[in-house]
Amino acid sequence: MKLGLQLGYWGKGPVENHGELVAAAEAAGFDAVFTAEAWGSDAYTPLAWWGRETQRVRLGTSVLQLSARTPTACAMAALTLDHLSGGRHIVGLGVSGPQVVEGWYGQRFPKPLARTREYVDIMRQVWAREAPVTNAGPHYPLPLTGEGTSGLGKPLKPIVHPLRSDIPIYLGAEGPKNIALAAEIADGWLPIFYTPRLADMYNEWLDEGFARPGARRSREDFEICATAQIVITDDREASMAAIKPFLALYMGGMGSEDTNFHAEVYRRAGYADVVDEVTALFRNNRKDEAAAIIPDAVVEDSAIVGDVDHVRAKVREWEAAGVTTMLVTARSVEQIDQLADVVGRA
Repeated sequence: MKLGLQLGYWGKGPVENHGELVAAAEAAGFDAVFTAEAWGSDAYTPLAWWGRETQRVRLGTSVLQLSARTPTACAMAALTLDHLSGGRHIVGLGVSGPQVVEGWYGQRFPKPLARTREYVDIMRQVWAREAPVTNAGPHYPLPLTGEGTSGLGKPLKPIVHPLRSDIPIYLGAEGPKNIALAAEIADGWLPIFYTPRLADMYNEWLDEGFARPGARRSREDFEICATAQIVITDDREASMAAIKPFLALYMGGMGSEDTNFHAEVYRRAGYADVVDEVTALFRNNRKDEAAAIIPDAVVEDSAIVGDVDHVRAKVREWEAAGVTTMLVTARSVEQIDQLADVVGRA
């Protein structure tokens, strides 16, 4: 089992000891460091900052929001970071949701699957550098022509020769169609709320993608890089209570009341009644109550909380379910060293 350090997106500001955490993760043998973006900090700037101070650890995004950049702009940023880091970049992409896409980026949200397919294809054209980049699809037409244009646009090849012609792309996907798309066109899947209990369901969706004509990968060489809250503790009750406000936010506060892709994950997991109650409380500004009503079983589905023996047993379950990397959060060098030791010996 590989480990990735998830440093996420910033709240009011960056984690104060971010550089120390990245250095510790590399020293402890972590495979990768990942960043994210919402509507505050971006994902690429921190990776560039930390990449200069590291030599081995891979630098991933979990996730970049498609609507934040055109596909060619994203491909340029990726090939730039890949060059500067000596080929250590992983591009993690996600479509976000309509509230962010239309409210923050001023872009249209519909057809997320078709947009993702076009986006990824254009990025790979840029990195392959075999011909000028073109796209006939309706979402990212290249070159852009027609009413309102100058008519002077022309297909272009990148000036820079990419270090790698095929930088790995992982998709952040939560629904069955998106997960199948990840298996078809991507190199890995980035689930934010993964549970081994539903591995058979996930595998059915993944297998649908692997079976499609032209699929890039098979199960043998496809990465499942799952977010995993791992807390090594003798006080399970307190640690699980500390996780519940985070779950309440994603379950009840992300997106709109009737369009929340994170909430749908928990509905499919069998917690529809919990989702409804949490959402009602959270959206009436009763956030503490929303967190308090979340059963421990919901936390246990996507987090590992307990003593060393419990954690090691659970890590083996995740690995048996197909997870290849666990993205973990840590806020101290001691936590990083402990996770590396416990997971490494699982």
